[in-house]
Amino acid sequence: MVDLKAVLQDMQTLIEVESPSEDLKACLDVVITANQILENRLGSKGKLIEVAGRTHLWWGSDTPQVLLLGHLDTVWPLGSISEIPFNVASDKLTGPGCVDMKCGVVQGIHAIKLALDPRIALLLTTDEEIGSKTSRALIEKAAASAKGCLVLECAQYGALKIARKGTSDYKIIAHGLASHAGLEPEKGINAGVAISEIVLNIQKIANLDLGTTVTPTVIHAGTTTNTVPAKAELSIDVRSWSIAEQQRVDLEVRKITSTVPGIKIEVTGGINRPPMEKSMSESLYQLATEVVKDLELESIGAAEVGGASDGNFTAALGTKTIDGLGAVGAGSHAKTEWVSVTDIEPRVKLLAGMISKLLTSDRVKEE
Repeated sequence: MVDLKAVLQDMQTLIEVESPSEDLKACLDVVITANQILENRLGSKGKLIEVAGRTHLWWGSDTPQVLLLGHLDTVWPLGSISEIPFNVASDKLTGPGCVDMKCGVVQGIHAIKLALDPRIALLLTTDEEIGSKTSRALIEKAAASAKGCLVLECAQYGALKIARKGTSDYKIIAHGLASHAGLEPEKGINAGVAISEIVLNIQKIANLDLGTTVTPTVIHAGTTTNTVPAKAELSIDVRSWSIAEQQRVDLEVRKITSTVPGIKIEVTGGINRPPMEKSMSESLYQLATEVVKDLELESIGAAEVGGASDGNFTAALGTKTIDGLGAVGAGSHAKTEWVSVTDIEPRVKLLAGMISKLLTSDRVKEE
């Protein structure tokens, strides 16, 4: 039985401990809070694991057959809880980080309570929103023994996520030469002009027919209004359905040059998360549909999405992975993010049912 009152109480507790990814102290605080919830609901605490000054939380088996994967960090700066406080009105629960993904974490804990088994592990990280650089090795270690990985990211409008694009991130730095913009502009080498040229050309690397996007995002140039910019920077976001496309784009980005005489181009970054291919989720999606039928829950949908998650890492290892098993809602990273209260209990039951069925199924591992 799902204790909805207890679930909502835990959601409020976790949401009200703000945890922006960049704030290590805040991330430690939210780990400690989540660990207390684990002890309250499951009878034992997990292990706090520190990597490069950042703390993550591992509960359960060291060699799990089923891994539940989530993150506790959010995109929201400290103080956001005052602007968008935790609230439940009619069917909507709101608050910073509710749908991405603190409510999913709480649902995962309560699903484990229903399907309590020593072969389960729950890994909660604190750097997912900034690339999972310190947690990737932990994620891969946790997934290595698992039949399947169940990712607690949100189910946007109810759909499970059966495929995700891979992501790459780059920074292009143009190095020029400063000079006075009024007295001697001709003696400068304008890095701003060079980076503008790159902005206009970079999207040509994309292949929209294959779903590969190459998007200029953040641009910085110059220091003062009367100085020729000596340095300019451009951030680039790349999304692709295949590792082959990621590799192609990587080669193209690293060949970028400028026609501005004297400019030197520096490229940093690279491939971050590989794609979560549909083949890695098919058997788990079939299990989900069986659980829905067995428990007489509302039907579920499937979605292939451009955003990446830590499930991309587990799928790339060869561990069967399905995403979107967290809260039902929408509005990730927006002030309007929300979670459906009505769907909390059915989704906890769905997740618990999937855990139990996965532990007893030989089909998933054999495929």
